[in-house]
Amino acid sequence: MGTRQHRCGKWLLRWRLTCQLFIFVSVISTINAQIRYSIPEEMKKGSLIGNVAQDLGLDLNRLRSGRARIVTGENNQYTELRTDKGILVVNERIDREELCGDVTPCSFSFEIILENPIELHRVTVEILDVNDHAPTFKNNVINLEISESATIGSHFVLESAYDPDAGIHSLQKYVLSRNDNFALKQHSNADGITFAVMILQKPLDRELHPHLSLKLIAVDGGTPQRSGTVNIEITVLDANDNPPVFNQSLYTATVTENAPIGTYITTVNASDADSGSNGLVTYTFSNLKGKSGEKFEIDSVSGKITVADNIDFEKDKKYEIRVIAKDQGGLSDATKVVIEVTDINDNAPVINIMSFSSLISEDVPPGTTIAVFNVKDADSERNGQIACSIDSSLPFKIQSSLTNYYNLLSDVAFDREMKTEYNITITATDSGSPPLFTKTSLHLKISDVNDNAPLFNKPSYSAYIIENNVPGLSIFTVSARDSDWNQNARISYFLEGTQVSGSPVSEYVSINSETGVIHAVRSFDYEQIKQLQLVVKAQDGGSPPLSSNVSVKIMIQDQNDNPPQVLYPVQTGGSLVAEMVPRSADVGYLVTKVVAVDVDSGQNAWLSYKLQKATDRALFEVGLQNGEIRTIRQVTDKDAVKQRLTVIVEDNGQPSRSATVIVNVAVADSFPEVLSEFTDFPHDKEYNDNLTFYLVLALAVVSFLFITCLVVIISVKIYRWRQSRVLYHSSLPVIPYYPPRYSDTLGTGTLPHVYNYEVCRTTDSRRSDCKFGGAGSQNVLIMDPSSTGTMQRMQSEKSILDEPDSPLEVAPLKIRSVFVMCSSVNPTHRDAVGQLAEISELIAAVPPPSLPNVTEEEKKALKHTLWKREMIEHGDTRRIISILGSLDY
Repeated sequence: MGTRQHRCGKWLLRWRLTCQLFIFVSVISTINAQIRYSIPEEMKKGSLIGNVAQDLGLDLNRLRSGRARIVTGENNQYTELRTDKGILVVNERIDREELCGDVTPCSFSFEIILENPIELHRVTVEILDVNDHAPTFKNNVINLEISESATIGSHFVLESAYDPDAGIHSLQKYVLSRNDNFALKQHSNADGITFAVMILQKPLDRELHPHLSLKLIAVDGGTPQRSGTVNIEITVLDANDNPPVFNQSLYTATVTENAPIGTYITTVNASDADSGSNGLVTYTFSNLKGKSGEKFEIDSVSGKITVADNIDFEKDKKYEIRVIAKDQGGLSDATKVVIEVTDINDNAPVINIMSFSSLISEDVPPGTTIAVFNVKDADSERNGQIACSIDSSLPFKIQSSLTNYYNLLSDVAFDREMKTEYNITITATDSGSPPLFTKTSLHLKISDVNDNAPLFNKPSYSAYIIENNVPGLSIFTVSARDSDWNQNARISYFLEGTQVSGSPVSEYVSINSETGVIHAVRSFDYEQIKQLQLVVKAQDGGSPPLSSNVSVKIMIQDQNDNPPQVLYPVQTGGSLVAEMVPRSADVGYLVTKVVAVDVDSGQNAWLSYKLQKATDRALFEVGLQNGEIRTIRQVTDKDAVKQRLTVIVEDNGQPSRSATVIVNVAVADSFPEVLSEFTDFPHDKEYNDNLTFYLVLALAVVSFLFITCLVVIISVKIYRWRQSRVLYHSSLPVIPYYPPRYSDTLGTGTLPHVYNYEVCRTTDSRRSDCKFGGAGSQNVLIMDPSSTGTMQRMQSEKSILDEPDSPLEVAPLKIRSVFVMCSSVNPTHRDAVGQLAEISELIAAVPPPSLPNVTEEEKKALKHTLWKREMIEHGDTRRIISILGSLDY
């Protein structure tokens, strides 16, 4: 029952402490903050510590996007951050005594780091003690030997109990079991340690009570209280009236951490005025906290204290030991030994990279945080003072943020085109002697920003192309470079929207957007355009894109593609022009001047004149450069009146082109003489030949058209004659009559969509007057040769053909009716198939062709008709129509 109450009280205390949880939030800066929580020890895993998101004023989305996490330099991570709820919970069991020992208050700190942008928040968690430990004694039994002569008031120092709890939960008092001889008195040292002293109140009598058994109870101040008990076994000895006395109530000593085992620390000394065995003093440790008893040992005879285990300043900076001196008579005395540990620089700084952006843009401003790191040194004072540094040639600086936290910042603006990456070595050095240091390296890459426009290799370009080029010909290539990287350095080339002679430049040239090769779109003519002025733009693939322009001048080079053109004398087809030279003309007389031009340029337009043919070469010459025709001798009477000169005009191109001109010269003194001589001057032969060719061609075309028309007319006449022969073979007129319910689409006769047949009657026999079917109208058309009238027969009137005893007379009439209807079918009509189907029904009523009144010709026709019927039933419509058109009836 008592155990259950004890456990319930323990959990009740934890619940109270949790409910009384307090939070202290202090904002250090707009980015960094510090919060403090207090929780009791021994909380279950997953227990709530605090709402971090609310206390820091952060949104849950910010925790997730910033990849919030806990950073600690310890091996144990006692807390866990749940970013989905923004709360801090217990991750593993926290034992205050294991975490802090005797240090109060007990707390541990860690950092919550967020990225994009980097935020650093320090969290301190104070661990409140709960009464989870009872006071304990080192030994289960305290053995005392007390002389029966011990005086009243003698003090006997007892072994102290140890309670690792702190505050009110630590050791508070001792209780001695009821007895008649001893009383208990409590004392406290300057450091707050409580120990018990047993005081003799009534003399001992060895003869009455040679042995006494007592209980010493140590009680803490928790609720409920916890206690520890030790048995005191007292043996009563004969008289020993002087206790041992230490020569110092407090001993102090120092020891260097990591001192070798066996290192001497100090010696305690106590003296006893008794002699013999009662004056022999032994030394022991009492009230050793934690593992202090394992660190040191004492010589029980000499009182020499030495190092027994490794001493670490970072774990314990000071040890307090209680030493008891006891004589053989059971009297004792106690003293206190304080051993201070001296720190040595045995721990190098430790660098922990909390956040690092390995890739940053080159356009980030100076002062941008590159990395956040933490540096710790387990040493103290100067040995724990740390200085961080980097290579001074690097464009970075280190700035301290929180305690032991540093930011690596950019110090200047970056330029990826100058340097694409940096290797940064951070060195952390302490101030010990000799100093210890630690290095860590970071590799930082600079990402490209489109901050450089493409640059052309030349400020302007010029190129030449010969006219009459092939379309698509490559003229030349423009090239630009971009010092950016990847997509930002991918260059495309474009033609700016300039005009050339009022037309877009794209009608003349094109450019390959990837290679920058400029192609000719058309064939150029130097005589129309002599040069092209255009602007090419080079644009990169960045966002936004950057571009630059360059002017390009393409000059068209002339080619000798035009022959000279003679302007004078004018060459005409029909009229004759002649130059007159008087017979009195002297040598060098200017007859005329041949004037010619060449639309080419340069040497292609340099003209030279030569006399190719002449009636009298000894009479005239032509100036090589000016084309002047002059006499080279005196004109005589023997010279012919009609002189014909052929002058060739030739340019200087390669190859050269030429033109010829004929100059007629009349050597005469009067105009009438010239007329008489030039009246019969023949026309140009080439002109006459062309005229004859066109006349013959026109005659052949007219003859062909006439013959074609004649053949067409004869063919039409023959076709019509054959059609009339088929329709009117019997030489009897057949005049079709269309009742009101019939429609005529092509003027060649139709059949109705209902079975209604009208048969025409001829004048050579009254036997042709017959009627078929009864499904439609009962109209019968009777027409005489003069077409003088018709007669309507009523349905009630009986025809002699309806009588069953007249089949011989009916058959020929039906056969002739079939002839008439077949001849009225138009093969091109859309209802031809329907008409033939109706005819087929009429044929079904025709008796076999062996009837005596049917002629051979009618039998033959009937046979063909029946054949048509079979073809109708098999669907060969086109062949039926073809046969109908070819029947010779």
